[in-house]
Parts: sequence; C-alpha cells; structure tokens
Amino acid sequence: MHGYSGDKQAYLARLRRIEGQIRGLQRMVEEDAYCIDVLTQVSAATRALQAVALGLLEDHIGHCVADAVNSGGPEAEAKVKEASAAIARLVRS
Repeated sequence: MHGYSGDKQAYLARLRRIEGQIRGLQRMVEEDAYCIDVLTQVSAATRALQAVALGLLEDHIGHCVADAVNSGGPEAEAKVKEASAAIARLVRS
C-alpha cells in the first residue's frame, strides 16, 4: 500500500482539475489568446502540480519512509536517500 492510498480519490480529483487546466491552455493557444493570459494560466497549472507533488512527498515521508525507519536496517537508509533525491528533483523543477 502506498502512502497516498488514503487520499487517492482527492489526488485523482486534483489531477483531473489540472488536466482541465491544461486543456484550457491548449484552447487558449489555439484561439490566439493574449500571451500574458496564457502565461498566467501556465503559472496556475504549475502551482497546482507542485501542490500535488508536495502532498505526495509528504505522504511518502509520513508513510513509506517512516515505516522503513521504524524497521531499521539498510531499507531505512535507502528510503531516506530516495526521499532526498525526490526532494532534490522537486527543488530543481
């Protein structure tokens, strides 16, 4: 079971809303919308995706990493490194 399983439906709903935002962006470009308006919507979609990513990361640390740390051993170290790498990817994006 993954850390986000308890919130799966909420994540799916958020991702569907983001999917709608992206379709709206495509429509705006097709209809030659003003550049700044498109950029504003790109920024909103980006923030929405970042919020999903942060939620997933929080769930991963709170569930997967915490369980591994409680169990100890090499799996704990691997999970901490995995979480650190995920954080680094998010910071770079």
